[in-house]
Amino acid sequence: MVINVMLVEDEPHIRLILRKVIEKRESFKVVYECDNMTDGLLGFNEYKPQVVFMDIEINKSSGIDCAKVISQIAPDTKIIFATAHSEYMSNAFEMYAFDYLIKPFNIERINHTLERIERMISKDSITNNDSANENYSDNSTLNEKGSQEKEDKTQLLIKGKESLNFISVHDIIMIERADNSTYIYTVDGEIYNTSVSLSELENRLPTDVFMRSHKSYIINTTYIKKIEPYGRWTYIVKFKSTDKDALITKEKFEQIKRRFINW
Repeated sequence: MVINVMLVEDEPHIRLILRKVIEKRESFKVVYECDNMTDGLLGFNEYKPQVVFMDIEINKSSGIDCAKVISQIAPDTKIIFATAHSEYMSNAFEMYAFDYLIKPFNIERINHTLERIERMISKDSITNNDSANENYSDNSTLNEKGSQEKEDKTQLLIKGKESLNFISVHDIIMIERADNSTYIYTVDGEIYNTSVSLSELENRLPTDVFMRSHKSYIINTTYIKKIEPYGRWTYIVKFKSTDKDALITKEKFEQIKRRFINW
């Protein structure tokens, strides 16, 4: 498995540092690098990298705007902002960044990010194979008009070619979007695979329990065991009943605090 990476950075020595750290890991390959956003979008369309390291601002061009375009083209792309402008980070995460790095770089922090990406993509590959064997379809259960029934929020249905899988929403720990698939993790250890978007599932779930914590995650707040810092503007959520974890933005973390804790 090779994970293709693109670098969009106007400082040559920064690109060199990133490339050297990234390519020390056998699973990663830098397939394209450039020093401006226009070439970045052209390179993305040509090379279709799974991971993009991008400065948040180059010659007054916005990396956030570039990230929006990339996310529209390929929503599962892992975008990591590398910048000295830490004041932009909260906004950056809302614009679909997977992670961020503050200049000057901490090499250990870069490796931590790469390890998370490697684990995530590796698990996704295994889950895809398992799900294919179980004949899960790419669609959640729909009614005859192609839309889910809105009145029942006690269970989700995942439709297979010859079966229906009923999932109690109370058993769902978290939902993750990765590599053009959506994975539903439950308390009994099952992982259900569907192509239905997080936004569609978010509309099907009760808002008093579930939260869209990050562009790639929906979490069940009743299963949260611990939330710990991952960086200045994001946190890692750890759950009861599973070793799988999720990301939560600073803004959503503040909502959790207001909801559950008297500060």
